[in-house]
Amino acid sequence: MTFKSGASFDGKRASSGGGGRGGMVAAGGGVGSLLLIGLYLLLGGDPGAITSPEPQQDQSQTAPENSGEDAFAHCQTAEDGNKYDDCRVMFAAQSVDKVWQQVLPEQAGIDYTEPGRVIFQDTTVSGCGQASGATGPFYCPADESAYFDTSFFDQLRNFGGDDAPLAQMYIVAHEFGHHIQKLEGTLGLSNYNDPGEDSNAVKVELQADCYAGLWAHYADKGDDALLETITEQQVTDAVNTARAVGDDNIQRRSGGEVRPDTWTHGSSEERAKSFLAGYESGKMEQCDTLGRGVYKS
Repeated sequence: MTFKSGASFDGKRASSGGGGRGGMVAAGGGVGSLLLIGLYLLLGGDPGAITSPEPQQDQSQTAPENSGEDAFAHCQTAEDGNKYDDCRVMFAAQSVDKVWQQVLPEQAGIDYTEPGRVIFQDTTVSGCGQASGATGPFYCPADESAYFDTSFFDQLRNFGGDDAPLAQMYIVAHEFGHHIQKLEGTLGLSNYNDPGEDSNAVKVELQADCYAGLWAHYADKGDDALLETITEQQVTDAVNTARAVGDDNIQRRSGGEVRPDTWTHGSSEERAKSFLAGYESGKMEQCDTLGRGVYKS
């Protein structure tokens, strides 16, 4: 997966947050628990639910932005996006913006507003609370921003995922999928305290997977597309990553029993199927896991 040489990356830039070592998300139990917390939050968990018990900063505070421009001065061209993970995340976000600016009004009758995007190291403070690199990528509805620590991509390998370029972009597109749900007014239906294979939490996560696939359907089309043509192998990489972060795979690889009654994100096969439903159709109606029936064909 590569960005097109000569493509214009003049969309919304990311801001830089974090850099400190204190006040990190409480995990307990060492690296294994950190990975599990990261994978709970990867692609949609709520960082506010597992923040540190220590006193925190004002929860309404967003990540600092004063260093954002300088932090990403090296992200200018397609070649930068193909070389550096942080540039890839930022440019992928611009690609997702371009797709939803057209698709959301056409298929849902809703105007698209761009979410914030923060690429941080070590720790950050979001409108949902404090988070660390171990937290993994997440979307915070309180400040309508997506947060990414690119070092988390390396952890995907531990669960059989792939940190290939399109797999990384899938993660970005999934988090933006939660922003679409925020604009639709449905994100709040998810309740991680009421899990299970048929829960709203799972339905919301699977819809975000489908929205990520929908982005990929359009991302390489048109003269102003930012991406080169997506190949079959790149789609396979993204699907493998979707399977890797299925609840059943995480439970199995963590040494526990597979318990569908505790699921919050869906099984490996469900996540892969949802991504492909969006990718193959390009239709929001194929992502209607909540059964609302409100989308235009």
